Amino acid sequence: MRLSFVIPAYNEESYLPDCLESILAQTRDLEGGVEIIVVNNASSDRTREVAASYPGVTVVDEPRKGLTYARQAGFGASSGELIANVDSDSRLTPGWVQTVLREFEADKKLVALSGPVVYYDLTPTQRVSVQLFYFLAFMVYVLNRYVLRAGSMVQGGNFVLRSSALESIGGFNLAISFYGEDTDIARRMNRLGKVEFTFGLKMFSSARRLKHEGMLTIAARYTINYFWTTFRKRPFTEEYIDIREEQLEG
Repeated sequence: MRLSFVIPAYNEESYLPDCLESILAQTRDLEGGVEIIVVNNASSDRTREVAASYPGVTVVDEPRKGLTYARQAGFGASSGELIANVDSDSRLTPGWVQTVLREFEADKKLVALSGPVVYYDLTPTQRVSVQLFYFLAFMVYVLNRYVLRAGSMVQGGNFVLRSSALESIGGFNLAISFYGEDTDIARRMNRLGKVEFTFGLKMFSSARRLKHEGMLTIAARYTINYFWTTFRKRPFTEEYIDIREEQLEG
C-alpha cells in the first residue's frame, strides 16, 4: 500500500528539515512504498531550495497562497493509495507510519485516520491543558459520529485519507482557506466510510500559533468553527493570522 506524504510549506525553511528528517527516518526501508511531496506555497524564503535538497523529495509549486490550495496541489501530484497530510512544523512520533499502514490494511472501510498533536515546545502544565481540551473534543467526536451522525473529526496536519475516497468527494474544499478545512473533510469523508480519530496516532507539532494568539482564544476559535462547519457546511471564521509574516515583520 503506497503512502504519499503531502506537506504544505509557506516560508518554512526553519521547520521543514526536522519534518522531513522525521519522515525519512521511518520510511527509508519502505523503498517504493512511500513518496514525499512538499508543496511550495508562494514562499519568499528558501523553502523550495531546502525541500529540493533532500533526495527523493518532490517539490510542487502552488502560487495561490492558502492551505487548501496547497493540500489539493499535493494531492493532484500524488500517486499513493493513502494521502498523509502533515504540516511543515510537525514531526512524526515513533511508529507513526507503521500504525497508519496497519490500520488501513486491517479495515477496508476506513477512509480517514487521524489523531491529536503533542506540542513539543509547551511547558508540562500547558500540555495538560491541551490534553484536557482533546478529551472534551473526543467526547464531542463520539457524540457527533455515533449519535448525531452529522460528521466526524480529524486533526489538521495529522490525518491520512484513502485517495480513492478523497477523489470521490472532489478533493479539498478550496472555498475554505484555513479554519474548518479539516472538519469539512471529516464531514464529507464520513459519508463514504469510516473516519476514525484515535489517541494511538499522535503527531509532534509546534505550538507557535497557540503561543501567539493564546490557548483559550485558539480553543474557542477551533470549537466554534468545528460546529459551524459541521452543521452549516462553512467556517465561522474566514480570516486567519499568518504567524510567520508577523514574526518576520517583528
